[in-house]
Amino acid sequence: MATAAAPNETTTTTTEQTGPWMCWVDDWSERIGDRLNPILVKETRQALKSRQFVITFGVLLVAALGWTVIGSLMLMPQIYTQPSAQRMLTGYYITLAIPMLLVVPLAAYRSLEGEIDDGTLELLSITSLGPWQIVLGKLASASLQMVLYLVTLFPCVAYAYTLRGVDLPTTFLIVAMLIVGALLLTVVALFFAPLARSRTGRIATLLMVMLILLFAQYFVGAGVIGLIWYGNPMETQWMVYSIIAVSFLALSLGHLLLTATAAQLTPESENRSTPLRLSLLALTAIVVGLSFYAMQFEGDRRDPFGAIVFMMSNFSLAVLWTVCGSMMVAESPVMTPRIRRELPSSFFARMMLTWVTPGPATGLVFVVAVVIGLLTWAIWGLEYLIGTQGAMMGPAGQIRAVYYPFAILWASYLIAFLVCVRGIVALLRINNNPRAEIGVAALIAVAVIFALVPYSMQLHWNDYRQFDYSRWQITNWAWTMGEVSGSRFNSGDEYWVAAVAATMFAICLMTTRVVLPRKIATPKRVEEERAKLGK
Repeated sequence: MATAAAPNETTTTTTEQTGPWMCWVDDWSERIGDRLNPILVKETRQALKSRQFVITFGVLLVAALGWTVIGSLMLMPQIYTQPSAQRMLTGYYITLAIPMLLVVPLAAYRSLEGEIDDGTLELLSITSLGPWQIVLGKLASASLQMVLYLVTLFPCVAYAYTLRGVDLPTTFLIVAMLIVGALLLTVVALFFAPLARSRTGRIATLLMVMLILLFAQYFVGAGVIGLIWYGNPMETQWMVYSIIAVSFLALSLGHLLLTATAAQLTPESENRSTPLRLSLLALTAIVVGLSFYAMQFEGDRRDPFGAIVFMMSNFSLAVLWTVCGSMMVAESPVMTPRIRRELPSSFFARMMLTWVTPGPATGLVFVVAVVIGLLTWAIWGLEYLIGTQGAMMGPAGQIRAVYYPFAILWASYLIAFLVCVRGIVALLRINNNPRAEIGVAALIAVAVIFALVPYSMQLHWNDYRQFDYSRWQITNWAWTMGEVSGSRFNSGDEYWVAAVAATMFAICLMTTRVVLPRKIATPKRVEEERAKLGK
């Protein structure tokens, strides 16, 4: 009995010494640690023991200490009587920005690329870890390094704030800009890591990542240093809008890039298109919502802020859906049984949700529906701006005469080009298995052909002399859209282009064998395996 009571006595003594709340924290920490992403644990251990982190962290400490001593001595004796925070805070920002905006994203890129080069990613794919866990583990490991750098420099920033010259909201804004920029650049670096397959492609993507990081270093640094020396010039309402817009855009764009990265790591037998299309829809909805929010501001001087944001958001969405649409219509038409077992079964669900499933036919319908929705938003938004801010936008008739044909022509040309791209990629897939990125190249080729062929033919017929625009150049999208603001464009021709695009789209759907793929039953063997795994 004495031997049986000894462990209980030890446990009781330990509990009395540490306290019940410490035991609860211990148990809670152990449970959380078991649920953490294994990639995060592995990456954190490797990162904190790596030569890159040790050297970067050591250089950061030495640079912070050196600038504290040298900067303070340079400001003597005015440091006691005059505001001196600007110079000190600029030095601390440069010291912190280099590892956060350059070293950490580049290390995350090399880490994921190394997993692919060494073949360890294939070993991870046969485990229970999913692509999202791998990507989030890399991002979380990079975020932990950023936290360590921020904690290290926090006393220095506090010291600079005590020297006066920079207010507390500006200091918080500078730190927030640095954090958001570092996280977004890390996501961009992770997105580029699995893009290339060959050695030449990896070198090109590495150079691209370094170029993006250097440009971001310059532009973010210019904005931060401007805030430090000249303060925040924006009014309160514009400041609130900027914070909301940057937060939502960073979250949605980061989610889209992470989804695309996880899709590149996902096997072809699984559904990679649905998460991407839903993320694109979410990003589009956020951009439209922020644009409408900006259209509510008028300002004391009736600044055209809402009109500028409206135009910029429409242009950005047009470019985004032009590029992404060309890749959607270039997807493989082969749908594995695993994907077909996850398709919606009811008629209403099939009509609403089938368009986000993989396949070029569903992709074409999905893009066309979004393009029509964006065209509707562009026309309604312009009418709303004319009704609320027409006095500062100019004559409404002239604005409509230029904006409406331009928007309709963009939507019509894009739909027609995507139909052509789908046909070209379908021919290429007879003997090859190209990636979806080939759709971008096919779209560029189609756009060049539609622009150069009519121009070359009429130039030849005119004995290679200059000639004016006419309806013979209606397929020449570059010249036609350029002439919208000119007098040579015939009003009403945009509707003929829209009719031709609609006809091409209808013919493409009628000649497609399967537009709405059907769900298949799940085999009993698969159901038994899922039941064993608890799914």
